[in-house]
Amino acid sequence: MTLLVTGGTGFVMSVVVREWLDRDPAARAVILDRSGLDAMAEQYFAPVRDRLTVITGDICDPSQWSNALDAHGITAIVHGATITPISRGSAAEAKRQPEAEDPARIVDVNLMGTVRMLEWARNKPSVKRFLYVSSGSVYRHHGPDWTGEPLPEDGYVAPLTLYGISKFASEMVVNRYADLFGISALSVRLASVYGPMDRATESRNFRHVPNRVAHMALSGDVIRPNSLESVGDYVHSGDVAKAVIALISAPRLRYRHYNIGSGRTSTTGDIVEWARERVPDLKVEVSPHETANVIQDATLKDGMWGEYDLARIERDTDWRPRSGRDAFHDYMDWIVANEAAAAKEGK
Repeated sequence: MTLLVTGGTGFVMSVVVREWLDRDPAARAVILDRSGLDAMAEQYFAPVRDRLTVITGDICDPSQWSNALDAHGITAIVHGATITPISRGSAAEAKRQPEAEDPARIVDVNLMGTVRMLEWARNKPSVKRFLYVSSGSVYRHHGPDWTGEPLPEDGYVAPLTLYGISKFASEMVVNRYADLFGISALSVRLASVYGPMDRATESRNFRHVPNRVAHMALSGDVIRPNSLESVGDYVHSGDVAKAVIALISAPRLRYRHYNIGSGRTSTTGDIVEWARERVPDLKVEVSPHETANVIQDATLKDGMWGEYDLARIERDTDWRPRSGRDAFHDYMDWIVANEAAAAKEGK
């Protein structure tokens, strides 16, 4: 079994690759990414590097990678290559950046990159399943018919950003290719992911609250949230990887779209208290927006910021998320172990 993962040098996709290779000593994986392995990825993949092939190429230019992929007998595809534009700077800049910097590139990579990969896959009988990695950004914060239950896949879909729009458009294209060419295909919508391998990359510069709290707590920094009431459905990248592989491996899928999340909301206050269990002298000061170092909108409590309904994936697979507390502590342990290993490597 050989799994192709596009965007596999980045955050979540690298964890998917490692999970795939760790589960079966005979499994192989191929990464297709515009970026090669950075130092952190080289260290992360070192134990399985002999079964991993990395092909460098632009997802939008098949001439750079199609022939190379042909040689590997790919049996399943996880298409995660994407550009994740995150607002930064002042409040005024946040309304237009970074989408306005290169909007065509966002649509090209996120939508047409998906088309290019589907075009390659539809002519490969060896490919048994195509999984597209979408996002909770396809949902709205609130819907006119919102009733407060966990967010279902057929809930209020109305993306506002080019990222969300391109993700939802790609989902629809995946569905149509599946119908036209008999491909076993699905899309997964990820909640707010944190965990191992979460770092700044060429296409992603944002870290969710659990990541920031964990790193600041372990560094002895004072955590200054603008609110302890802000919520999110935060899911560990290791849990996401297990869910993705469960769906890739499932003998039968009844749906085209699946949520992947923790299935519950956690407040910033919850996460801070979990951190305090590992760092008892943790200092926390609720601060105004201007001086806060963890900033979330406390009014966003449902829709894409609420808990995600996991009934579909729990019906079709045996995957279940860990508790928020256990997953967060696991991440703190990983940070400590990873930093220790990196320090030893640097000596």
